[in-house]
Amino acid sequence: MSEMRYLVIGSGMTGHAAAAAIREVDPGGRIEMVGADPERPYARPPLSKGLWFGKPEESVWLADIPGLELLPGTRIVSIDVEARKALDERGKAHPYDRLLLATGGTPRRLPFGGERVVYFRTLADFRRLRAVTGRRAVVLGGGFIGSEVAAALASDGREVAMVFPEAAIGARTYPADLAAFVTRTFEEKGVRLHPSDAAVGIEPRGEETLVRTRGGSEIVADVVVAGLGIVPDVDLARGAGILCQNGIVVSERLETSAPGVFAAGDVACFLSEALGGPVRVEHEDAALTTGRCAGRNMAGVAEPYAHLPFFYSDLFDLGYEAVGRLDSRLETVCSWKKPYREGIVYYLEGDRVRGVLLWGTFGQVDAARALLGGGGPVSRDALQDAIRT
Repeated sequence: MSEMRYLVIGSGMTGHAAAAAIREVDPGGRIEMVGADPERPYARPPLSKGLWFGKPEESVWLADIPGLELLPGTRIVSIDVEARKALDERGKAHPYDRLLLATGGTPRRLPFGGERVVYFRTLADFRRLRAVTGRRAVVLGGGFIGSEVAAALASDGREVAMVFPEAAIGARTYPADLAAFVTRTFEEKGVRLHPSDAAVGIEPRGEETLVRTRGGSEIVADVVVAGLGIVPDVDLARGAGILCQNGIVVSERLETSAPGVFAAGDVACFLSEALGGPVRVEHEDAALTTGRCAGRNMAGVAEPYAHLPFFYSDLFDLGYEAVGRLDSRLETVCSWKKPYREGIVYYLEGDRVRGVLLWGTFGQVDAARALLGGGGPVSRDALQDAIRT
C-alpha cells in the first residue's frame, strides 16, 4: 500500500484530471484536494455554452474519484516548500510529498461597479446571471468569454449590448475581415454594439444599473457582465519562492522550480517549440491534459508534456476549433471553402505555422496539430491544400 501523500490545490477541471491520473497510477496513495470554490469539481465550458441551450445543470459535475479527500470552500494561504506542507486560512496544516498548483486565474476587475458586475467564471456566476429576471444585459469585453456570453444571452431572448475597446468582436484573434463578419453577425442577431469604447462608470439606479462609456453612451441594464480575461493566480507560488513569469514556470514534466511541486492548467507556463516559446493556455483541453500529465508525473511516471492543446467556441450559428496561437498581429493565410462560413486560417511567424483556426470546419484538429508539430518551414501557396476539408 502506497503511503505517498498528494495535495492538489485547486478543485477545478485541472485538479480533478490530476487527481484521477494519480489514482490510476497509485491506487493506494492519499489524495487531498483543497479548493476555494464551495462546489465539488465541475466542467466550466458549459457555463457559457450548453447550459444556455437546454443542458441540465447536473451535467456539469465531474466523476467521483475513489478515496479523494475533498475540502471545498477552503483557501490555502501559504506553502512551505522545505517542510512540504501548506497552511489554510483556518490555520490547519496540509502535509504533502507531491503538490500540484492548479490555482487557475482571477478575473480582471474594473475599479468601479462593485457587486453590480458579474465577473463570469464560476458556477455561482452562471446561477446568478441565469436568475436575473430583467431582459436587458450589458456585456463588457469582445474577446473569447465576452462574445460567448453575449451570444448565449441573446439566444436566451435577452436584450444585449456589448461594449469593447477593439474596432470589432474578436479583433485580437481573427483576421480583420473575419472579425468584421463576426461583428455584423452579432448586429444581425440584435446585439447592440459599442466598439472602440469602454465603461468608465457603473452606477446603481434602484434595481437597475447605469453603465457610462468613454464615448458618451449611457446604457441602462438589469445586469452587467464582464468578460475581461483573467490574471494567473500565482500568489501562493510567489510567496513560496517558486519561479513565476506569465504564470508559474514549469519544466517539460510540469514541475516547478521547487522540487516535488507541480503546476498545471491556466496558471502553468510551459515551453512549446511548436508554438515558438513559453506559452500559457487558458482552455479546457489544456486544463485536462496538463492536469493528467502532472498527476501521472507526481505519481512517478516521468513523461514530458508534448501535447498541443485545442480550443473551440460557438457564437450563434458560427463555430470553430483551433490549435496554437491565434493572434491577429501574426501574418494570416486564409483558405475559404465558403467565405467566412467554412474554411481555415493559418497564423504564421516567419515561415512557421504557429496557429490554425478551423472555422466552421470540424474533425481536423489532429491534422492541425501535425502541421504545427512538423517543425519545418512552409510556403504560403502550399497552405491552401495543407489541410483538406
